[in-house]
Amino acid sequence: MIEFSHVYKTYPGPVQALKNINLKIEKGEFVFLTGPSGAGKTTLFKVMSAYLKPSSGNIKVAGYDLNKIKSNEIPFFRRRIGVVYQDFKLLKDRTVYENISLPLEIRGDKNSYIYDKTNDMIEQVGLTHKKFMFPQQLSGGEQQRVAIARALVHQPGVLVADEPTGNLDPELSEEIMDLLDKVNAQGTTVFCATHDHDLVKRRSKKVLDINSGIIVEKKIG
Repeated sequence: MIEFSHVYKTYPGPVQALKNINLKIEKGEFVFLTGPSGAGKTTLFKVMSAYLKPSSGNIKVAGYDLNKIKSNEIPFFRRRIGVVYQDFKLLKDRTVYENISLPLEIRGDKNSYIYDKTNDMIEQVGLTHKKFMFPQQLSGGEQQRVAIARALVHQPGVLVADEPTGNLDPELSEEIMDLLDKVNAQGTTVFCATHDHDLVKRRSKKVLDINSGIIVEKKIG
């Protein structure tokens, strides 16, 4: 499902953000990626989402070889993955319903399907009573639930979560992680970056540690 083989990413300077990354995540796994700020977590997620190209090495995600992917194939590849960010990235002028339905609208799905699927996702994340509210009317935890629903509404095989609890208090962080557990139990592969080691310790998941662009430890949490 996700495979890195001898992947490097070098920025001008030169700065080596990723150094000889080798990892394999199977379909249906839930894997944490831990490490301090600047360790390479975000760069790793960007190259596996085809927002950046690796300097060298091979990456395969959701059946796509990202070394050979053509620019016109990237939108189709991204329909196979969902991405959740620390700062939510919701559209402030759109309601909960409109934010979540956006990927389906972009894909050109029928209105009846968009309506049913969006309402189903809103119910799954527990926000039916707030579907016509705007992001600024929601708490941080609620906004993150909207972001997760938007990332999942097109039914991707892989969910990439980049510090999804970074702006939340401990109680809300647990709430979001419970939601990701539920998503994983339904068959979605979850790859989640966090610097919250206490949160990781409370969950029995596979953990990859990255430091200075190097995967330095692999263990079961």
